Amino acid sequence: MNILYLHGLKSKLSSEKRKVLGQYGKVFAPDIDYNSKYIQPVEILKQYPCTEFNVLIGSSMGALNAYIISDNIGRPALLFNPPLSKYQALTFKAHFAKGLASKQILLGGKDNVVDPIQTLNILAKHLKNSELEIITNPDLGHRIPIELFKDQVTAFFCKTLLLNPTYVCTPNHKTSF
Repeated sequence: MNILYLHGLKSKLSSEKRKVLGQYGKVFAPDIDYNSKYIQPVEILKQYPCTEFNVLIGSSMGALNAYIISDNIGRPALLFNPPLSKYQALTFKAHFAKGLASKQILLGGKDNVVDPIQTLNILAKHLKNSELEIITNPDLGHRIPIELFKDQVTAFFCKTLLLNPTYVCTPNHKTSF
C-alpha cells in the first residue's frame, strides 16, 4: 500500500508518526514549501509520476492539499484540521483508475490556527461530493498528539481496508495491493 502523507505549514512528518504509518504500507512524505503557494496538489503529484497512492493523509495545510488530491484521484483521505477556508476547486487528470474518495476528518474544538466552524461550514457545501466522517474533539488544539494520531490512523485503516475481505485489522499488519 502506498501512503501519501502531506505535512502542515512549517512542519515535517515526525519519526514517531512515520513509524505508525509505516505499519500500514510504504510512506511517501515530500517536503513542501507552502510559503509561496498554499495549494499545490499538481506539484506534489508530479514528484511521483509512476506511483499510485492508495490513501492520502494530511495535517493542516497538507490536509487541504490531500483533500483536493483525494477528490481528483478518488482515494480515501484522513485529514487532521484542514484549513478548508483556503479551498479552491481544482480539476486535474488522474493517471490511475479513480476510486471512492471517502474522507475521515478530525477537527479540534480549541484549534487557534484553523477555525473548525469555518471548516464545518465549507464541508456542509461539499456533502454531495464524498462520503465524510467528521470527528470533532472539543479539547483538541491544532497539534495532534501521537496517541490520538495512532487512534485515528488505526480507525481509518480498519475502515478503509475492510473493503478487502481478507484483511485482518491489526496495526502491525503490512498490506499489499
